[in-house]
Amino acid sequence: MDNRFIFIFLVFAPLSLFSFGGGQAIIAEMQHQVVDVQHWMTNQEFVDLFALSRAAPGPSTLIAALIGWHVAGFLGALAGTLGIYLPSSIVMYAAIKWWHAQADSPWRRLLQRGLAPIALGLVVASAATVLQAAQANTLQLVVAVVGAGLLLYTRIGPYPLMAAAATGFGVLHFL
Repeated sequence: MDNRFIFIFLVFAPLSLFSFGGGQAIIAEMQHQVVDVQHWMTNQEFVDLFALSRAAPGPSTLIAALIGWHVAGFLGALAGTLGIYLPSSIVMYAAIKWWHAQADSPWRRLLQRGLAPIALGLVVASAATVLQAAQANTLQLVVAVVGAGLLLYTRIGPYPLMAAAATGFGVLHFL
């Protein structure tokens, strides 16, 4: 068996266990692992796969399958998918059983209060990493911050915002 499949699984399995707040929380470390440590792709290739994974329907961790595909084809995609989902699924099954059994536990309340800021910090770090890897300029950073604000404080969905940003950058390109 080709060692690439094992390496792909071993890169994504630990990330799976640290994905508090969802797949977005591990994007920064995922980029570091696949670009800086493993040298499986360039920053631009990572950003392209990230964009593709966000545009496609499904979970944000779809990027693990895309990276696996990039590295080793179909079996690489399978290894990336198993690596990103299997370990956290096993841990979550056990955690949910404990969670429901400990409804009145002070530990449960402490975990809820403690994990929320950690998840938020990981998601913000991931967004900063993607912007840095994309070598975003000042206008792109402003658009990202305004877009995040609009998503948080209005009822505007992500697709109209993406269409507006694409249109705006398209117009600027031809000026």
